[in-house]
Amino acid sequence: MNKLPLNPDSRRQLWLRAAIWLLFLAPFFFLTYGQVNQFTAIRDDVGVLAFSWESLIPFLPWTIVPYWSIDLLYGISLFICTSRRELMVHGLRLTIASVAACVGFLLFPLRFSFIRPISDGMFGWFFQQLEMFDLPYNQAPSLHIILLWLLWLRFYPHISSKWRWLLHGWFALIGISVLTTWQHHFIDVITGLFVGVIISYTLPIASRWRWQPSQDPFARRLAVYYYSATLFLTILACWLSGGFWLLLWPAVALLMVALGYSGLGSAIFQKNAAGNMSPSARLLLAPYQIGAWCSFRYFSAKYDRNNQITEGILLGSYPRHRVAVNAVLDMTSEWQKSTRIPAVAYIACPQLDLLAPSEEELQHSVQALNELYPHGQVLVHCALGLSRSAIVVAAWLLQQHRVTSIAEAEAMIRQARPRIIFRESHRNVLKRWAKRYLVLITEKVTE
Repeated sequence: MNKLPLNPDSRRQLWLRAAIWLLFLAPFFFLTYGQVNQFTAIRDDVGVLAFSWESLIPFLPWTIVPYWSIDLLYGISLFICTSRRELMVHGLRLTIASVAACVGFLLFPLRFSFIRPISDGMFGWFFQQLEMFDLPYNQAPSLHIILLWLLWLRFYPHISSKWRWLLHGWFALIGISVLTTWQHHFIDVITGLFVGVIISYTLPIASRWRWQPSQDPFARRLAVYYYSATLFLTILACWLSGGFWLLLWPAVALLMVALGYSGLGSAIFQKNAAGNMSPSARLLLAPYQIGAWCSFRYFSAKYDRNNQITEGILLGSYPRHRVAVNAVLDMTSEWQKSTRIPAVAYIACPQLDLLAPSEEELQHSVQALNELYPHGQVLVHCALGLSRSAIVVAAWLLQQHRVTSIAEAEAMIRQARPRIIFRESHRNVLKRWAKRYLVLITEKVTE
């Protein structure tokens, strides 16, 4: 995935574009949502899907205020964007949200089954306005929840940290209000959140997807394993149904990992150089991350936390304990920056587990290590500190002329950390990288 600079446009230009988007989105929303609602009202195959415990959810008339507030936030969200690309992607997300929700309403027509009590006063007036165009259909996935997620993603980066508690609190009220206004059942909320996360994940703002088919047979074999697991979980969910539909969550997570090994690369985790993953990636890929973390905890007990390779360079595993270093080069893609890393110089160069990087990726990582090295002791780590981080240290040793051949670099690292994993693909990448990027290099490197 290529990172894109979000160059700010003039505020006047952005507001004009935002106004055009709003002039399109407002009628588009009412037209699509309203027509589907009217159509569902005359269908004879509309069902009800609600849990028995939902009858215990209280009807709270005052929550119609946060419920309605999403309309105001919807319009404002277009005008807070600070770049043309941010505005364009946000507008596309909102458009696709309406389309995706309406497709769900048509494929799985549902109605709300509770009879809402009559309200009076100001809150009653709000309910009357709502009932003028919103029939008790258009349930799953809840468009309200889809939009709630997409709007939160837009407001969060533009709100000062000291006011984010207010943002989180109000958006939480909006989320709760779809239940306490007796507008939606719980299944609508869950499916709405799922669809919202899918939309924001597939339409990232600060990057673009890039498909580069892997030429590594090992990567293709791993992809087949993950595709198979995806198919198995999907079939299981469809066969068992009911609560087992939740198996679609890990199925989607494993599908994205399979696509990563097939050609999307580490971009599937949407981790930036500061070590942060997008909220959408963290939610969508959580089942895989949990599994990877359990595997890491099991295998990490068999290895040293880190080992000194040469002066100023430590090679180790993902930090679970505080490490006394001056800088950190993080090669993991599957997790965010460790909370155990102190406030030191830090760069993330995310790479997929078990695979050799491309020559370009290796060079980028070596340059990052050169940038960090003047700070003092540097920890270079991946998950277990055996492969992704080891090849970067090997390349750096070659570049710095600490060794004169790939074999010598590997031997030096292996002496300090005996169980590193260098497959033939790693050695081949090192050879190609040396030919391409090293000017002064002995013949032994490319032999």
